[in-house]
Amino acid sequence: MANLNKSEIQYIVNENARKTNSEKASAAYMNREAVEKVRSFHESFPEYKVTPLHKLDELSKQLGISNLWVKDESYRFGLNAFKVLGGSYAVGKYLAETLNVDITELSFEKLRSKEVKEKLGDITFVTATDGNHGRGIAWAANQLGQKSVVYMPKGSSEIRLNNIRKEGAEASITDLNYDDTVRLASRKAKENGWVLVQDTAWDGYEKIPAWIMQGYGTIIDEAMEQIAEAGAGRPTHVFLQAGVGSFAGSMLGYLVEKFGDERPITIIVEPDKAACLYKSMHVGDGKPHVVTGALNTIMAGLACGEPSKTSWGILKDYAEIFVSCPDYVAARGMRILANPLGCDPHIISGESGAAVGIGLVSQLAENIMLNNMKEALKLNKDSKILIISTEGDTDPDHYRKVVWDGAYPTA
Repeated sequence: MANLNKSEIQYIVNENARKTNSEKASAAYMNREAVEKVRSFHESFPEYKVTPLHKLDELSKQLGISNLWVKDESYRFGLNAFKVLGGSYAVGKYLAETLNVDITELSFEKLRSKEVKEKLGDITFVTATDGNHGRGIAWAANQLGQKSVVYMPKGSSEIRLNNIRKEGAEASITDLNYDDTVRLASRKAKENGWVLVQDTAWDGYEKIPAWIMQGYGTIIDEAMEQIAEAGAGRPTHVFLQAGVGSFAGSMLGYLVEKFGDERPITIIVEPDKAACLYKSMHVGDGKPHVVTGALNTIMAGLACGEPSKTSWGILKDYAEIFVSCPDYVAARGMRILANPLGCDPHIISGESGAAVGIGLVSQLAENIMLNNMKEALKLNKDSKILIISTEGDTDPDHYRKVVWDGAYPTA
């Protein structure tokens, strides 16, 4: 571990990531059969299109690496974020189980048919969210003629709240932090007979979070296809931002299952005010640990204090490095993507999108205090980096505050 006081970026190298051990967590939930089911379900949506994979040649040169790809999920189903993939697949799997059929027999169009709706009756889906996940659940429920209730933690954006309401949900902002809001949603589900669709797992609540993780698999599967079609080999490094870890666990599980020991080096990046995975690795007892308090970070989508049980095992067993980053790193990444070099594409990436990963890579290229971390990552002129931008400007006012007004300057 290195504690770099001047830069405030901290990291832990996971010495066990490449060791062979029969007790390591299984990545079978992201095997080829599971991913093909997910892709087939998502491809049945009328709105489905493969999201762009941007290649940033000029920025790669500036950073001293071979390739840099950014997978842009701001184009996903018109919802400006990736979360709908996990939420919609989990809803689909739940409804398939209710109907006692395999999800391969149910296209999205069939699920929204009058015949299926009559069999299912009225269902209310409930969740807690900082914005993107709740909007995805609200959208999926509305498309299927069902109801949704969404709770948001204190400090949530009114714009994100209104976007959820526009999808037909009953939504409100609580006076609780994210993790307590999750507990509220769980309690309300039990009290009212609602279906909890939450993207974090705990003892006794594991099946639906696993479905959500599988649903995210469409992203990385598309990206690997796009890179292969371009004839660019495959990534040597993948930077994954993390909140509870479900998204990161999904992406890493796919890479472990597909590539095994030949998988890319994986870097888990968190906001320093909510770095529950970093803290868990720092404690080092193999168990997930909680970060408490307000979780006050601009990276609202990553402001989570409790690791998901379902993703923790795969992350602690296979991710190479865990990084805790202050807000200025994400802010810098947002500005870099918004102000492209040369003919590189302009990318709108929100605080919890590709920004923290891009910001970190830029710091690794320029900040000599991070040379030890750069060496540990084996970053060099031959490196090929994949970063996934999981959201666009889901809060446009805040996006402009950072990109236009220079909030959170680089330290």
